[in-house]
Formats: sequence, C-alpha cells, structure tokens
Amino acid sequence: MKKYKYIIIAGALIPVLLFGGCGTREEAVPTAAENADVSESASAIIPSEDFYITEITDDIFERIKGKSFKDDCTLPREDLRYIHVLHKDLDGEVHEGEMIVNKHIADDVLDILKALYEADYPIERMRLVDEYDADDELSMEDNNSSSFNFRFISHTTKVSKHGLGLAVDINTLYNPYTKVVDGERIIEPINGEPYLDRNADFPYKINEEDLCYKLFTEHGFEWGGAWTDRKDYQHFEIPNEIIAKWYPDN
Repeated sequence: MKKYKYIIIAGALIPVLLFGGCGTREEAVPTAAENADVSESASAIIPSEDFYITEITDDIFERIKGKSFKDDCTLPREDLRYIHVLHKDLDGEVHEGEMIVNKHIADDVLDILKALYEADYPIERMRLVDEYDADDELSMEDNNSSSFNFRFISHTTKVSKHGLGLAVDINTLYNPYTKVVDGERIIEPINGEPYLDRNADFPYKINEEDLCYKLFTEHGFEWGGAWTDRKDYQHFEIPNEIIAKWYPDN
C-alpha cells in the first residue's frame, strides 16, 4: 500500500504524506440509523496512517471497474468510499484490510472495524471482492469480509444492499447464508455447511453475544442471523426505511 493519503482542495484530490497516529474528526457524525442526511463531503476524508477513508480515486476505480463496479452499475461512483484498516486474525497477526462501502455508512464502518481491531477481534481476511473477480462464492469460501459488489436482486430491477454498498459481510465461511427453497437447503458458501450448527464451538462465529454483532447493531445495522425465513450469519445491513430516504427510487 502507498503511504500517501488524499485531501480535497478546491475539488481536487491532493496526495499528502502522513505520519503515524489515527485521524480525528472535528465533530461527531451520527450513526446511519440516527441520521439519513449525509452531505456530499461527509466521509470523504479521514486522515490516518492505518485507518482512513478516501473517495474512489482513479487508481482504485481501475481495480473495481468491470468487476464489483459492473458495466450496468446504476450507483454513482461518487456514492462509494474506500476504507483502509488494520485487522487481526485468530493468531493475533496484523493484516492490512480494504473495503468499499456506501458514503452514508463509511464513518460507521470505520468506527466498527477500528473498535474490533483494538479489541483483538479476529477477522481472517478483508480484501476487495474484486480480487476474486467479484465472485461472491469464491470470496466467501476464502472467509473474506467485504461489502460493495453491484448486482440486482434476482428477477427484479431493485439493487441489492451489497449493490448499494449498504451491507457488510464478516468472516463469511464460518457464518454462512442458508435457506430452504422447494425442499432443498441452499448454503453459501458451500463449504460453510459445517458451521450451520450454531451451538457448536468453532472460531470466527458471530452470535448475539459477539462483539461484532453488538457494534454493528449499535450503529443501526440489522443482522441476518436474526431473520426467520432464512439465516445470513455473516451479514449486517442498513434497514429498508433508512435506505428509502437515501435512494427513494430504488
């Protein structure tokens, strides 16, 4: 990763070399659930050596164009933010992490991921889904944590919450999605089947006693593990009523 971060001056992105320490904000930003109004400049820049947010620069866009940012993507590039963090795996080893999310939740997600890091909460991988050619199954099989990947909900013109960058998946292999359709159980990722037994003891498991669950729900996210018609233990998303304020035509 380059050691240059970016600031916005007169509408232009200017690279600045930063030195240690975490960035601070001049004023607190409400959580996504508390405030549906976010200015165009909000979440644009939070300077820090390791934990920071930037707009989608040309270099970043080249990495996602045609992959997570597909040719039919209806979400403006300007509505996305790139997040850089550190995270620790189960052995306590520190890794660089990347995630692209919607500008409306960028501050919240950065706060959550920073808190998880400071609490030594294990996250095995956090790479852009584009490193898996935007293939969700491959990303989940690798226990990768991610957010934005543009797509429509099947057989509709409605953009999915991941397609809006308003959902985050954490430790996906150990927290699979499952649903019964026409008597057949669907499991995603397919190698996540051993972890459908939520009473079993295994690493990276998310439940209602888990710090990850507590932080995301405190910031206004809903957890897919609480759904009754299906279970999505890896998944945290912004409620529909909030999204309707930001994207009334979706």
